[in-house]
Formats: sequence, C-alpha cells, structure tokens
Amino acid sequence: MEEVVIYTDGACSGNPGPGGWGSILMYKDNKKEISGGKKDTTNNVMELTAVIEALKLLKFKCKVSVYSDSAYVVNAFNQKWIYSWMKNGWKNSSKEPVKNKELWQELYELTKVHDVNFIKVKGHSDNEYNNRCDEMARNAITTL
Repeated sequence: MEEVVIYTDGACSGNPGPGGWGSILMYKDNKKEISGGKKDTTNNVMELTAVIEALKLLKFKCKVSVYSDSAYVVNAFNQKWIYSWMKNGWKNSSKEPVKNKELWQELYELTKVHDVNFIKVKGHSDNEYNNRCDEMARNAITTL
C-alpha cells in the first residue's frame, strides 16, 4: 500500500469569524499544498476541513499519516471519541448533539477508505510543515 504524509492546520480570525485551512500532501518525491477558507466559521470547522480536503485528493487506498496540531481532530480518533458519538446517536458524553456532525461523518467515511493514523504535533513550534500549513490557513483568510 502506498504511503502518504499529510500535514494540516486551521485558523480563525475570531471564533466564529472568517477562517482558513491549509494542507500539505507528500507522496514519494511529490508535495502538494492546498488551502481554502470560509467567511463565517470556527477554528474546529477549519481543522476538520483541512483533513477532509486533503484526504479527498487521494485517488486510491493509501496508508496515511495525518499530522495535526488539533487535539480536537486527533483525539476524536486516537481516544475513540468518534466511535462513542456514533454509538450514542451522535451525542457527546454530556448527551448533547456533537458539533460539526456532518464534517465528522465525512471524515469518518474517508478513514474507512484509507488506513489513517492521526499524529498530534505541537502547534506554532519548530515543525516546518505545520508552520507552513498555519501560514497557508492564515493567508486564506486574507483572500475572503
């Protein structure tokens, strides 16, 4: 199975407010940068969108390492929150509806297509790819 590395980040100017996301996909010697934004959104929506848009670009089943500074995204899978949400009818541990349900459902479907491993990275640190994703996300806000 082919291996792909993806770095993602989301940003928001105000929360909610204008937001942007950035992703870098790396496959063998190829590197592709993608980004986008939304006029009225939240940071968490942008974090999820960055991962979804990157995974949607993959043309065949891959082993994917997703690096994100979003504990919200990483922990939902690594701590198995998403499976509890689904089992509980998309309600969280407080019995409230899970926020961003449609995005979580889309991301979950993509994780069934690919073998995805989520890895937490420290944000705004010394990771050049995470920093580049942050830069792309912030730049995307300025183009709205």
